Amino acid sequence: MSMPSFPGASASDAAARDLLAALASGHPVDTAALARRLGLEEPALLAVAESLRARGLPLARTDEGLRLPWPLEWLDAQAIRAALPPALRELAIEVHWELDSTSSELLRRVGDPTDESFVLAETQSAGRGRRGRHWLSPPGLNLYLSCRKRFAREPAALTGLSLAVGVMVVQALARFGLSGLGLKWPNDVVAEDGKLAGILVELAGERGQGCAAVIGIGLNVRLTDELKAQIGQPACDLATLCGGRPPARNRVAAALIEALHEGLHTFDVQGFGAFRAAYAACDVLRGRALRLSGAVPAEEGVGAGVDARGALLLRTAHGLVPVDSGEVTVRPA
Repeated sequence: MSMPSFPGASASDAAARDLLAALASGHPVDTAALARRLGLEEPALLAVAESLRARGLPLARTDEGLRLPWPLEWLDAQAIRAALPPALRELAIEVHWELDSTSSELLRRVGDPTDESFVLAETQSAGRGRRGRHWLSPPGLNLYLSCRKRFAREPAALTGLSLAVGVMVVQALARFGLSGLGLKWPNDVVAEDGKLAGILVELAGERGQGCAAVIGIGLNVRLTDELKAQIGQPACDLATLCGGRPPARNRVAAALIEALHEGLHTFDVQGFGAFRAAYAACDVLRGRALRLSGAVPAEEGVGAGVDARGALLLRTAHGLVPVDSGEVTVRPA
């Protein structure tokens, strides 16, 4: 697959992109020949390779030259559209080489009248998770996708949106034969080995005018051992779940976009109630002893599902407690 053009890419990105394009087959390429091909001195080429390695890309230097451990598939807006149903191929879809974060890019456009738009990036310099956590975003390995959707509902009526999006992600991945995935309140998609995807929902709106939601999804497609160590919590990826052969990233991106397009329309009309049963079927906290930190005061109890608004229900010694604060961290007791 040839390298697509990336809107807004700077000249400083060119060497990194060109090096990855030259190594995209997964076969080793002689370092001296590669340097000549890219118009670089060999030390400069190796410096570019080291900068990519520092960002999490597992570039190896062998006796045969530089290589990636697997072929690289570029994200490509045209390929994503081709994988969508014909009725959805006119959706606003952008693919960038690098952004600070895909969600930040869409938040900067919050006044855009477009009803629905999608932005993806090969890499992020400041990817964000819940509670301001940094989301590791090495180039070419995973999916970093954000959607901006206008809702007729007011922000207060969008409770449970992150849970509904989790259901949409699970449904999209089921198309690739992935079953048994779980949802961890309020925004994680998990498998037995750990976190597979994270969801971040940010709302902007004015009273009486509805609102726009920016929904960010970070999905692990390939994680190296070094990246897993940096994440600081159990994590898994599609490659592990698929026996080393994950589905093509452009096909996964298309499945997510299709699921979001359909699901967000349903949510706008029916709210979280349309997703509550599907969420309950994937709820990994129900029936588990839990400790909630960040709340005042801290709480311990047993997970009892979620209520009609999407609040976590905790069965404690003094009764059933609904928890809907985004500042809460949930851990096994």
